[in-house]
Amino acid sequence: MLWFLLCVAILLLGYFIYGKIVEKIFVINPDRKTPAYSLRDGVDYVPMTKKKIWLIQLLNIAGTGPIFGPILGALYGPVAMLWIVFGCVFAGAVHDYFSGMLSIRNGGANVPYLAGKYLGRPAKHFMNIIAILLLLLVGVVFVASPASLLTNITSDLMNSGSVGAAAVNDEAGAAKGNILIMWTAVIFIYYIVATLVPIDKIIGRIYPFFGALLLFMTCGMLFGLFFEGIPFFRTLGGDISLADFFTNMHPKNAPIWPLLFITIACGAISGFHATQSPLMARCTENEREGRFIFYGAMIGEGIIALIWCMVGLSFYNDQAGLAEAIQIGTPSKVVYDAAIGMLGVFGGILAVLGVVVLPITSGDTAFRAARLLIADFFKYDQRNLVKRLTIALPLFAIGFWVSTIDFSILWRYFGWANQTTAMVMLWTAAAYLFRHQKFHWVCTIPAVFMTLVCSTFLLNAPIGFGLDYQLSVWLGGAVTAVAVIAFFMLLKPISADEQD
Repeated sequence: MLWFLLCVAILLLGYFIYGKIVEKIFVINPDRKTPAYSLRDGVDYVPMTKKKIWLIQLLNIAGTGPIFGPILGALYGPVAMLWIVFGCVFAGAVHDYFSGMLSIRNGGANVPYLAGKYLGRPAKHFMNIIAILLLLLVGVVFVASPASLLTNITSDLMNSGSVGAAAVNDEAGAAKGNILIMWTAVIFIYYIVATLVPIDKIIGRIYPFFGALLLFMTCGMLFGLFFEGIPFFRTLGGDISLADFFTNMHPKNAPIWPLLFITIACGAISGFHATQSPLMARCTENEREGRFIFYGAMIGEGIIALIWCMVGLSFYNDQAGLAEAIQIGTPSKVVYDAAIGMLGVFGGILAVLGVVVLPITSGDTAFRAARLLIADFFKYDQRNLVKRLTIALPLFAIGFWVSTIDFSILWRYFGWANQTTAMVMLWTAAAYLFRHQKFHWVCTIPAVFMTLVCSTFLLNAPIGFGLDYQLSVWLGGAVTAVAVIAFFMLLKPISADEQD
């Protein structure tokens, strides 16, 4: 328990100490008019209070990533907690802060525009492709996971009147398939509506209710860990030492490097957040609110990730039991079993609904962000409903087609695209700081780290080049070295009169 509380304390200290340092390096201007006022259009540029924006930002960025990723990461042991804590404070929250603040400074601009401005036109074109691909994958993935959880609840209640005892037969399987289709359709319909209407009409009004479910889920699972008699780190035997935090405990001995850093994205660092931050940058009332909204929401997600990582390390009797549950029903089975087992039927259902909320609220804003990104690329005004439909309908048609691809394959591509986007955003922020002659290392160091992670993974993974592991590690290092050399050789500081 003390190890868990120490990790939470480090996250909170990270917000108050390191977050303040990052803010001072960026240098906010409280007197500067934000895009929420200078570009107010009543659709996407709408001023909102910082507390509401923080909640929306948290719901936007916290999909199934800070739940499924840490559960999968728990297979490696407590080392997953180290990545969540230090990745969140020194990489993820920094990434989110700069993606939000640079967007504010550039009229609510999206990631491709920022990459093009600070890294050059090729980076802009690359990010346009990667960002749209990522947003489509996010939208599709975040339909499948909540639909699966809702299907489990619905089918169990319909078949037995109590959760966890549905009959397993052909008839029940067919009925469950129909329920899954129904929930998938319902979620898609909600996405279509949410991405078309002004941001304050649906997202700004129902997200507080969703936020209440999220808080219940988080507090409920934390309550279950503390008061339901479940030993912390039970899958590892209960007692752990500092050395265990640096030991690979994966049942199949899968290498920590670089797989852990791809597996746990949301909760540590996630490029998807860079696509969401501009949505809230367009609603932020003052630059002084940026640390609370962007850095703070990421810290909140890190705490959620820690809780679910601890659930993975504690709910089952051993690592083999956790691995078996994941193999049988993906991490959603762990979520379902743990929620019902720790909180009972009623509380468990509410907790699962809190989990369902996360991907749904991230999925709708993923499609909204994709629409805006495409509109920005073609300079296509979005204040008119018909023009919004012109982009949204083909986008959802493509998303539906992509949803027919095997989920495990989608998740692998999602993981790589997610962390690659984070890598480019960190290089973009580092370039901004370097060119403005500010202390760029707060972004450059995590950018170098993520370049090493993404290049090594792509070289070794089956979805990439499938090269030998050791060769991939060495080549990944070479790719990273080339990126660092290019960064310092090609970028030049700008003069004082060109400063923002």
